[in-house]
Amino acid sequence: MPSLKDMRVRIAATKATQKITKAMQMVAASKLRRAQAAAEAARPYAQRMMKVLGNIAAAAGNLGARANALMAEGKEVRFFCVGRKGYEQLRRLYEKQIIEHIELRAVRTLAFEHAEDIGEKIVRLYEQGAFDVCTLFFSRFRSVIAQIPTAQQIIPPVFEGDGGNDNGVVYEYEPDEDEILVELLPRNICVQIFRALLENAASFYGAQMTAMDNATRNAGEMIRKQTLTYNRTRQAMITKELIEIISGAEAV
Repeated sequence: MPSLKDMRVRIAATKATQKITKAMQMVAASKLRRAQAAAEAARPYAQRMMKVLGNIAAAAGNLGARANALMAEGKEVRFFCVGRKGYEQLRRLYEKQIIEHIELRAVRTLAFEHAEDIGEKIVRLYEQGAFDVCTLFFSRFRSVIAQIPTAQQIIPPVFEGDGGNDNGVVYEYEPDEDEILVELLPRNICVQIFRALLENAASFYGAQMTAMDNATRNAGEMIRKQTLTYNRTRQAMITKELIEIISGAEAV
């Protein structure tokens, strides 16, 4: 059985851990508010961009685009990793298949320029024939306790339904559809990547806040149990000492 001193050390260590997890929870909550606001603000533009491109692609006769299975049998798969955690997980099994890794650890605030850098590299690889299908994987933020794993094909883009046409309305474009697509398709890739980065950031802080809240609660429960054990052990030792003193006095 550990001594009373050991128990006091454990309680103090658990209290120190609880303070750290509580502080991390508060930091994550503060960052989550900004990250969530940014992610929610980016959704309408990204969704509308896909809808507009759907209309243009439909007018240009590109409605036959369909998503190919990324991990289809016989397909060669390559990974373009953004961030540290995903890269570390994939590196264990697919290190040879990772063609690029971009670290955003030092970035305090995500900006569209970061997505543009990534998008330009992806477009360059596509033009070089490095791949024929590009699928974007990210966690879409729903709530503090719910993040939705999402796969979105961005090259070639996949448009929902009939290309996003509004109630059968026919649009005329100037310049023609093909010229517009040449300009908008690369930008759409950057827009979708930027949205994914913001969604991922909000999901991370939401998960971190939940994890730190659970850790703080667990630390509190451990402190309660350790304190109870400490008090019981101390009481038992005091009782034993009293019995020994009384027994010794009676013997005299």
